[in-house]
Amino acid sequence: MWLLVFLAWLVIWAGGTYWYLFGKPSPFSLESVRPPGPREYDQKKRDKVIKQGFSLDKVPQNLDVIVIGSGIGGLTAGATLAKAGKKVLVLEQHDQAGGCCHTYVEKGFEFDVGLHYIGQLHENSLLRIAFDQLSEGQLEFQELNQHFDTIQIGLGDERREYTMVSGKTEMKAHLLKQFPDERKAIETFFEIMKVSAKKTHYLATLKLIPRWVSLFLVKSGIADLVSPVFRLSGTCATELVNTLTTNKDLHVMFSYLFYGVPPRDSSIVINALLVHHYKRGAYYPKGGASEIAFHIVRTIQKHGGNCLVRAPVSQILVNEEGAAYGVKVRKGLEEVEIHASVVVSNCGIFNTFQRLLPPEIQVKHDIQERVNMMKHARGSFLVFSGFDGTKEELGLVSTNFWLFKNNDMDKSMDDFFALSKEDAPDNIPMMFITMPSSKDPEAQIRHPGKSCMTILTMAKYEWFEEWKDTAVRKRGDEYHKYKMRFAKNLFDWACTLFPKIKDKLVFQEVATPLTNVHYLGAQRGAMYSAEHNLDRFHAEAVAKNRCDTPVKNLYISGQDVFSCGIAGALHGGLLCAATVLDHIIYIDLLLLKKKLKKRKAKELAQLATKKLQHKWRELGKLPFSLDFPSSSTETWPGAAAFSADIGEQRLVPAHGCKPSLMRAAPLDTGSSSQLDCLKPSRERLQMDGSCGCWPASSCGRLQRGGQRGRSSNIWKRRNAGLKHWRRECSNMDSV
Repeated sequence: MWLLVFLAWLVIWAGGTYWYLFGKPSPFSLESVRPPGPREYDQKKRDKVIKQGFSLDKVPQNLDVIVIGSGIGGLTAGATLAKAGKKVLVLEQHDQAGGCCHTYVEKGFEFDVGLHYIGQLHENSLLRIAFDQLSEGQLEFQELNQHFDTIQIGLGDERREYTMVSGKTEMKAHLLKQFPDERKAIETFFEIMKVSAKKTHYLATLKLIPRWVSLFLVKSGIADLVSPVFRLSGTCATELVNTLTTNKDLHVMFSYLFYGVPPRDSSIVINALLVHHYKRGAYYPKGGASEIAFHIVRTIQKHGGNCLVRAPVSQILVNEEGAAYGVKVRKGLEEVEIHASVVVSNCGIFNTFQRLLPPEIQVKHDIQERVNMMKHARGSFLVFSGFDGTKEELGLVSTNFWLFKNNDMDKSMDDFFALSKEDAPDNIPMMFITMPSSKDPEAQIRHPGKSCMTILTMAKYEWFEEWKDTAVRKRGDEYHKYKMRFAKNLFDWACTLFPKIKDKLVFQEVATPLTNVHYLGAQRGAMYSAEHNLDRFHAEAVAKNRCDTPVKNLYISGQDVFSCGIAGALHGGLLCAATVLDHIIYIDLLLLKKKLKKRKAKELAQLATKKLQHKWRELGKLPFSLDFPSSSTETWPGAAAFSADIGEQRLVPAHGCKPSLMRAAPLDTGSSSQLDCLKPSRERLQMDGSCGCWPASSCGRLQRGGQRGRSSNIWKRRNAGLKHWRRECSNMDSV
């Protein structure tokens, strides 16, 4: 009796789990992705999408979701929910959608304000599939040079230069070449990279399963038994790297992708993930960074939603039951209420909990607990420079440059942020240089004969705080003189790398932490929102920092949920959408990835078969044609089970038989057909670097039948594709 009860419970549990994971309709599909259309260069048409001003008549009726903030996290959540059938409205306080993905044009120069390069966009990667779904296939990316980053340490004669290159094996090999005595340290760091990259989804899972389950797994130690990533996420980067090597330059290479946090206060998992992010290549959107917002907003509009700018949200509406039900938007001197059953905030955890919620909600214990988990991040300082001349004339490249005055990043940052306001501009310890016009292949189409450069470093909000109550572009001469001291020192440092730009400078503008507050709504000018310190990435903190909030129907999206950067904010948006829908949409993305890999394997198999047919006909050894059966890729992804038609006869390979290059022998209708095996000659058969034939075998017998033959086990290996084909062929090169 009890056994039957247990079995019944098990069946119900299994059925419920299957329905939860796979039974709900997916917002994503292969059919929604279409070939990219022509690029839209007409600025007026683009403005109708990303600069559509707020008015009540543009608000869709019967809203389901309001998204506050049009950064990549908000747009990702909005587009995913829109594709899931929700009526979505995105509200942006600035005059252009996109957040850190937006660009601005001034005097013929186009600058990106936050997107500099993106990794993990190789074919059929999860991030690439996500972008394709969000833009419905309209986003295109240009892969940068394999040498994507240059790191310089020191000044003058003591300057050392190192480079980072992309590639599954090339990145580590190149680093070993530059540090030949540090093999063990580099190999260990790459093992940490591998674990971090492959197991990060466990950290994301803590945010999706019930909170009490997450905390139980972490506090009981079960999580640590499942994967070392939970322990590594709370491990200090400096402490771990110190156990690997005493080479300070190599320390910098492991942590050079700085995000406002010294290595001493950062997680080794985040530092390792950032390096791994570019292992398969660095990319930049064709048409500029604003293409991302342009196409994702169109996806939202296509599904009945909208994105409106110049729509500053002044308050999140919360009813007596403690549930969010809409927002107030400032329209001139008035405030307009807009209602929806779900509110998603993409404007940062501090803006959400300390500014937008009603005062009586802000003081609640659960809200204060969430706020106290985070710290304000440091501000950023940017210099935008425009030059007359092409990248070839000025010697500009698509490679990014990271410059450090010494190899002690912890001490450098501590000393810099301890400086007085007066001393800070003359003692900048590090900076980042990027040249968007050199990355975008279409930049010269939009702005011929122009080039631009963006320089970025960190800055304390307190150094600029005295001007916080002044109006943008009207902050006074003292403010202008002070910020230009930073700009001059940064630009002069850049000129040591690119001397030709100094005489070609025709435009320069500076963005301080106050600029970020005004245009990005970033509290205290922090471009990366809440600080990405070590405390934030302990497994318990990860489990508590979720998309859902103590306020019912209010959700958090973007960088504060997952991590910084375009990819981190996008994943924050996906996690938010998954929480709202109560559906793990990552499973949908993984299923799409599997389908796309199958499709790619089939395409490669068809291409390989066509090449084989062409080669055999060229050799004059094939008096019949090969028929590639569409269903056979399930049995042999490498090149598929083949059949040969001779007149009315269909010849198929016998079970367990792998044919080599064959010629037809006279057919005996009363017995099994025979094909003679030929040993291929390397010189005669070489094609595209391989022998261009079927895998070698001592047997070439064929059986005659009406059905296609089954392939041997070696042909059934999943995901073998053309790699298996070429590997087998290369083994024959010595024949």
